[in-house]
Amino acid sequence: MKLLVSVRSVDEALRAAAGGADFIDLKEPGAGALGGLPIATVRAIVDALRRQGKGLAVSATIGDLPMHDTQRIAAGVAAVGACGVDYVKVGIERVPQARTVLDALACSGQAIVPVFIADRGLDASHVAHACTLGFPGVMADTADKHAGSLFDVLSMDELRRFIATVRGAGAMVGVAGALRAADQPRLSRLAPDFAGFRTAVCVGDRSSALDPQRLRELALLMRGPVLVDAGH
Repeated sequence: MKLLVSVRSVDEALRAAAGGADFIDLKEPGAGALGGLPIATVRAIVDALRRQGKGLAVSATIGDLPMHDTQRIAAGVAAVGACGVDYVKVGIERVPQARTVLDALACSGQAIVPVFIADRGLDASHVAHACTLGFPGVMADTADKHAGSLFDVLSMDELRRFIATVRGAGAMVGVAGALRAADQPRLSRLAPDFAGFRTAVCVGDRSSALDPQRLRELALLMRGPVLVDAGH
């Protein structure tokens, strides 16, 4: 299970790369669950990471865009993809337009990772449809980071089914959503390909600065043995 860390600046990206992150995710945490960074910032971060030559995977979000605005979604995908990221992340809400958006994303020519927003549960039919479209990866995440973690909105059985569906399609699968170090036992048992963190590696809330020490401790924990969690 790889460690994905969300960053908002060149400095944070370099600290995350040095602190043990496997996957660098570019977003603005102060602008929503999948808040987008300015395109110039995305490009600067990608350039800085590539110059380091570590070969870490880099993803970036397009921002929290409404599902009905397919033109803005397409424009965001094209702009972020042109920055040289490995993956473009797009939030998928539980709304009727989700299938149409997924179809359009599959034809975008970019390596898209749909991120299913799970606050109101996952629509299994939308997840299954996404898994027929050849996306390199699929994620589950939450929008409201103050209402608890992903484990508060989805049961372990639901998460197991989600992971099995995506993995069965040959895609990588990731989870995120206010995850904490204390979630390591459940994450280890679920064994997604990657787990995403922001708040857990910050000095305060998710909009505060990334803390290198917390990141190093989390990286060690995530690579360690499964801890006992008898309550789950």
